[in-house]
Amino acid sequence: MLGDLISEGQGKVTAYRVLSTEGQDPKVEVSFRSATKLLGVDMNEMGTYWSVARADGTMYGEGQGVMMGRDGDLVSWVGQGAGRFNAGGGVSWRGAIYLRTASPKLARLNGIAAVFEYETDASDNTKATVWEWK
Repeated sequence: MLGDLISEGQGKVTAYRVLSTEGQDPKVEVSFRSATKLLGVDMNEMGTYWSVARADGTMYGEGQGVMMGRDGDLVSWVGQGAGRFNAGGGVSWRGAIYLRTASPKLARLNGIAAVFEYETDASDNTKATVWEWK
C-alpha cells in the first residue's frame, strides 16, 4: 500500500553512455541531476542508472544516487525499476528504491522501502515522485 509522499523532483538527463550492444538487449547508462524536495527539505540530487531495452519494448534498470541539502544533509539511494518507451519519445519508469542517511532530521528514511514514478521526455527532462511503501 502506498504511504506518505516522500519526495518530488524535476531535472535533466546530463549524460548517456552505451555499455553494451551484445545480444538482443542493448545496455545504456544514464546520469541525471535534479532539484528535489525530500520530506520538505530542498535537495540537489544526482544519480546514474543503467537500463536494458528488451525486444518486447520493455526495459529493466538499476541505479544509485545521492541527494545533498544546503545544511549538509546527505542521503544515498539504490533502486530497480521497469520501464516502457512512451509515445512522446521518453521513458516511463516504475520501481522501488531504498534510502540511507545519517541526518537526524531525515532518519525516518532508514529501513523503509519506497516506490517511485520516474518520467523522461524527448528533451531529456526528468520528473520523479516517491512514496513510502507500507
